Amino acid sequence: MMNQLDIWLLALALAMDCTTVMMAMGLQNGRLSTRWHVIRASFYFGLFQAMMPLAGWCAVSFFAASLERVGHWVAFVLLVFIGVRMIVDTFKSKQPSFANISSMRIVLLMAVATSIDALAVGVSMAVTGYRHLSMLTWPIVVIGFTSFVLSIAGFIIGRWAGYVMPHWLKPESVGGIILILLGFKVLL
Repeated sequence: MMNQLDIWLLALALAMDCTTVMMAMGLQNGRLSTRWHVIRASFYFGLFQAMMPLAGWCAVSFFAASLERVGHWVAFVLLVFIGVRMIVDTFKSKQPSFANISSMRIVLLMAVATSIDALAVGVSMAVTGYRHLSMLTWPIVVIGFTSFVLSIAGFIIGRWAGYVMPHWLKPESVGGIILILLGFKVLL
């Protein structure tokens, strides 16, 4: 199981995709959106980030006892895979294909797309000691809250400052590095 610092670092890493998407949304239509649009979008990002680990945990919790011997390796592989993918995606030149934060359809699609990594995290939690649903409550709250707050912050940053970070220091790459480090910590 993870300690408090690990939970907050995991939440921070998972929130990087949301933050990046909201930065891009802030850049594209910051002046055209209302506070309501930003809060609603951030709420859905936080909700999906919180619920996907639960879904992943539920999917494998029935099989966790049989996977316990290899569970740490499964968690390691999943976290490192996700982390590396996040870093690689950072260096691909990609232009955001969404533009309208007021569109509920776009917000929901982005919320699902950015929370797929959290599903894999839920799988790794199921095989690393989270045996009861009650044990997942605090990590889920932290993940959802962190994603919500950082989504709002990402929009504000995108609106006012734009992307001023060097390419190698984008939020997705920082999140990827954190996930890789957490993956190695699982093995220790």
